Amino acid sequence: MSRKTRKLNLNVGINTTGYLPAAWKYRTGDRHDIYDPDYYRRLTELAHRGLFDAVFFSDHPAMMTDPNSRPFHTIDPLILCTALAAQVPDIGFVATMSSTYNSPYNLARRTQSTDITSGGRLIINIVSSFNPNVAANFGSAPLPPRNERYAKASEFLDVAKKLWASWDPAREGSVPDDRFWDAASAQAIDHEGDHFSVRGPLNVPRGPQGHPVIAQAGASEGGIDLAARHGEIIYCNILSRAAGRAFGAKVRGRAAALGRDPAGIRIVPGLVVILGETRKEALRKHELFSGAGSEDALIARFAKENGINPGGFDPDAVLDAERFVPDPNRLQAVGMGLGLSDLLKHEKLTARQVVRRSEGHHRLLLGTPEEVSEAIIDLWADGTVDGYTLQPPRAPDDIEEFIDKVVPILQDRGVYRTRYEERTVRERYGLPYPE
Repeated sequence: MSRKTRKLNLNVGINTTGYLPAAWKYRTGDRHDIYDPDYYRRLTELAHRGLFDAVFFSDHPAMMTDPNSRPFHTIDPLILCTALAAQVPDIGFVATMSSTYNSPYNLARRTQSTDITSGGRLIINIVSSFNPNVAANFGSAPLPPRNERYAKASEFLDVAKKLWASWDPAREGSVPDDRFWDAASAQAIDHEGDHFSVRGPLNVPRGPQGHPVIAQAGASEGGIDLAARHGEIIYCNILSRAAGRAFGAKVRGRAAALGRDPAGIRIVPGLVVILGETRKEALRKHELFSGAGSEDALIARFAKENGINPGGFDPDAVLDAERFVPDPNRLQAVGMGLGLSDLLKHEKLTARQVVRRSEGHHRLLLGTPEEVSEAIIDLWADGTVDGYTLQPPRAPDDIEEFIDKVVPILQDRGVYRTRYEERTVRERYGLPYPE
């Protein structure tokens, strides 16, 4: 896809009941949907009607047992995406996979197989798992330190890329009639590194995209480095233009310093949209879907989540950005937590304002379809972002409402496709074919 004909890229998350934990009470469907393959087929068909680039599955290979919440990750995303690709045409699939608890050969083989069988529609979101409960499901060893997990993830992708390219039928010469193939088209990689020793070659040939598109989520220093080295689609938390420009410049600058062409990077942050016939209606829906119930309760939740003593807390006082910088050594993901402090570095905001700018660690857009559409186009038009990963509070309800009310406006403005044209998601994102 030529950058001259640049279009807005949109993915949509379709994990279980929707993105916001408390919104399930207000959705269409029942509790058994979350492990019903037909439910995910219906969501994918809905996303196909909305001409989304891909459906996105996050993953966390550990059971959440809080009875006040709901299981957010159930069926293995790669298996689910493979099944859905056989039933729904055109649309791409983002499957989240851990580099900490996988082997490069097994992951390379399974993902290349899915990419081939889907006709080039797979994106893999590589994460380094951060939860000790995940570590406990893969043995008695404790969760490795953050810097070790990122170093392992980088080498993991180095090995996977070598494997994906190790059997390339394009390298075949003239094959004699008495031979089935030219064995020289498959070459051992003989990788020996700090974390992996892999001979190769892969027993699956190169796919229609060269290899699946690589997505990466993270804004910590380790995450930035991994994204700069390997990421093609960067899933992140961007809450403002200034913060988005700074993040994009950092990732692309790091990529250039590593000798990589930064033109092969797309910034596609998360986005939570809540629509109303008026902005006032959207504000009330936000209070409902968030589980807070009122603006005062949203502010109280903000104070609690950030360790602020509610006594004497002024919700209309300008917040100090440094107060909200996450501990770089904390167990949970650092990158997503940086969104708030990055926002406050560039804008002087109060708690009352901030609670309407972010929800679930992503940019929150509240208002009428026209207001939301304008805000979506705003950061895309100047290249701050290349698109978004829509995280609907409720599935399927908010996906359907977005398709019916926002997509037509984006199409009328000429920024969004009116039909699927490109064969692979790599072409759809205008990403270069791997060497």
